[in-house]
Amino acid sequence: MSFSDLFDSGFKKRNESQFAAIVRVAMSDGVINDAEKAFLDRLARNLDISEHDYEVILKNYKTHPINPPTSYDTRLERLYDLARMVWADQIEGDNQMAMLERLCVGLGFKSSNAKYVADKALELVKNGVDLDTFMEEIKTMNR
Repeated sequence: MSFSDLFDSGFKKRNESQFAAIVRVAMSDGVINDAEKAFLDRLARNLDISEHDYEVILKNYKTHPINPPTSYDTRLERLYDLARMVWADQIEGDNQMAMLERLCVGLGFKSSNAKYVADKALELVKNGVDLDTFMEEIKTMNR
């Protein structure tokens, strides 16, 4: 039994939906630059998206529904993972922040609050905090 066989098709669909939503965010300016492409490649591997599904999603990303997590904790967990990937991929300066802000909106954070959330998320990731600390810090800033 392969690792992916341990999960039901619902898990696979959620990953594909999350990936498609992030592709949609990356395509919001009409192009996927090299840094975004590298990020998407890594994210596809982490979400166990096959090469075939990757190509289909890139080609038809608008046909996948955007389903941001309804749970605030799940939203924070995804933000933590995405912020770590953006930081690890060393997407530089304004591109880094713009991508993370768009990802925040894609995760369901209000666009009026996305810059603040992205700044805080990146700061926490740069400081190497664990998931629990990350979640508590983000929750504290929104009180």
